[in-house]
Amino acid sequence: MFGFFGSFMLMIAGGVPIAFALGVGGMIYLFLSGNAHVILAFPQRMMAGVDQFILLTIPLFLLAGALMNVGGITDRIVTFARAMVGHRRGDMSSVSVLSAGFFAGISGSATAEASALGSVLIPAMTRQGVPPAYAAALIGVASVIGPIIPPSITFIIYGVLSGVSIGQLFLAGVVPGILMMGGLLIYASYRARRDGFPVAEKASWSERRTATIRTLPALLMPMIIVVGIKGGIFTATEAAAVAVAYALFIGTLYRDLSIRKIWEAMIATALVSSSILFITAMASIVAFVFTLEHVPSTVAAAVLSISDNPILILLMLNVVLLVLGMFLEPISILILTMPILMEFVKITGMDPVQFGTMAVINVVIGMATPPVGILLFIVCAAARQPLPAVSREAMPLIGILLLVLLAVTFIPAISLLLPSML
Repeated sequence: MFGFFGSFMLMIAGGVPIAFALGVGGMIYLFLSGNAHVILAFPQRMMAGVDQFILLTIPLFLLAGALMNVGGITDRIVTFARAMVGHRRGDMSSVSVLSAGFFAGISGSATAEASALGSVLIPAMTRQGVPPAYAAALIGVASVIGPIIPPSITFIIYGVLSGVSIGQLFLAGVVPGILMMGGLLIYASYRARRDGFPVAEKASWSERRTATIRTLPALLMPMIIVVGIKGGIFTATEAAAVAVAYALFIGTLYRDLSIRKIWEAMIATALVSSSILFITAMASIVAFVFTLEHVPSTVAAAVLSISDNPILILLMLNVVLLVLGMFLEPISILILTMPILMEFVKITGMDPVQFGTMAVINVVIGMATPPVGILLFIVCAAARQPLPAVSREAMPLIGILLLVLLAVTFIPAISLLLPSML
């Protein structure tokens, strides 16, 4: 396997897109191992990797989020959050965390959340006297909530690869997402008091009522999706189609959508979903190589040779997934490691839903972890701040997310309470 991993890392370091690095790395390995004839079957395996009905949820959920974003939902969410917590000291920092939590129920993507909220909220915080580096770090780390609260593209990929119910995974992410949001809100309040951020005037009840009415339809979308799936009203794929119809209805109701905006949303969705599905197709080659070489069982045996203590095994898994999350995008990590991860589900005896929640939280936290977390680069560009300054501000915030991760890892009720109740 050194041929595969060596060529893969060299291509990643050289700036080769990850999809090509996965596919070419697999071909190089097969050529070096004397199985070059298997390369002829790659097109068929690529098609089989994406020829799954459930994968239709990805472009549909992405389109629903894009329609709501171009339809002015981002501005409504920020207005609603400001009306609710805008009177707290350092109001815009609290507004940013709350907005990230609400936006998570629409986008399902951390990068989309960081891009949409960063362009709006970082300048607003800076105008209030919040240090730009801290403002950027807060948005970047809070965007991690995006793939945790349903709907979540990352949970969908995990569910497809593992066979775990996507509805159960959506429910499992709710409590961890709320805990992350609560922890970040507490830190934002502490930081505002410590540094003496300004206090804004409290919104009137009339302003709160108006903001709630304008934003409520968008905030109901995650509930409609989860209740519909768990209630047997529609499947996960049908839920994604319902989300698109709902987004179109809201945009039309508030007269915020035009033909041009709908076209822009469709173009953005096509670009993002095609890249995700192309990576999925290429990664099916890697899965075939791993199966051919019995990599999952080999890795599991190597870990067990170090320790058979489930707690130590889970801690090692967390560290490995966090490091991978710093360099690769979550979907690529899950596709690349899923055969190995499923072996550890058997070894640890952990519930697959809890294990999936832990794995997804790991890889998305890596996106905001220095020195190469992609979310940090997005917010650095929006704030025009150097990466080292933003990274320093991000470390205490990442520490809060890691505490939630440890709680999810070792306290099953956090991720399994809602799935077991419903």
